[in-house]
Amino acid sequence: MDYKEQLIAFFKDVDARCILGLSIDCVIFGFYDNQLKVLLLRWKQSDEWGLPGGFIYKKESVDVAAQRILEERTGIKELFLQQFHTFGEEVRYNRAEISRKLNWPDNSTRLWPDRTVSIGYFALVDFMKVTPTADFLTDEYRWLDVEKLPPLLFDHNHIIEVALKTLRVQLSWQPVGYNLLPEKFTMPELQRLYETILNRPLDPRNFSKKMRALGIIERLEEQRKGGAFKSPYLFRFDKEKYKKALQEGHLSFS
Repeated sequence: MDYKEQLIAFFKDVDARCILGLSIDCVIFGFYDNQLKVLLLRWKQSDEWGLPGGFIYKKESVDVAAQRILEERTGIKELFLQQFHTFGEEVRYNRAEISRKLNWPDNSTRLWPDRTVSIGYFALVDFMKVTPTADFLTDEYRWLDVEKLPPLLFDHNHIIEVALKTLRVQLSWQPVGYNLLPEKFTMPELQRLYETILNRPLDPRNFSKKMRALGIIERLEEQRKGGAFKSPYLFRFDKEKYKKALQEGHLSFS
């Protein structure tokens, strides 16, 4: 069975097992080399890139579907995952143009609904713990800087923009970092994460004071070795207090 035949069989399977006209798109953020990155997948037989995503089985909830898709794409079971927007514009993209870019045969999309509503989720993951895995429709993955993205398939550039705006708004009142940084980190590393997401500088003294006042981090009796300057102390998150701060939402960098 060649790829075109497999493609038709895939859509038939989607038609039988999944909710038609409804999909999930996942914006997976990771922090590495002082850059906020997003995980992208390349579609087979093309040079086109897009977000990880998938369909919802008829006998599973939307949140369970999102968790399943993210676990399949990252290899991580427990991660920060949040639904942030529903993309249901009347015309989200040109289906004929997408088929042409992906080199799909005309009859391969006959089961593809004319209109698809997508539920957007974003996830925050530890870059070093992720094992990206392609799916049937894709064959390569890549982490790219969110500020330097190429034109993507469908409306995925727009989806990433909305996810990033949502993350920045929430960062003003909820802590972020537990899922993006390694277990042990320095205060400057935590500050650089916040500055990268917010896309603006923060005062080091005020930042350190606010983070300590939250009580969500604890200083360890360990220091980062090997730098040219004074070795900074290492910190780690208090998981229970971090969860409480997420629920109460009282952090502000405005």
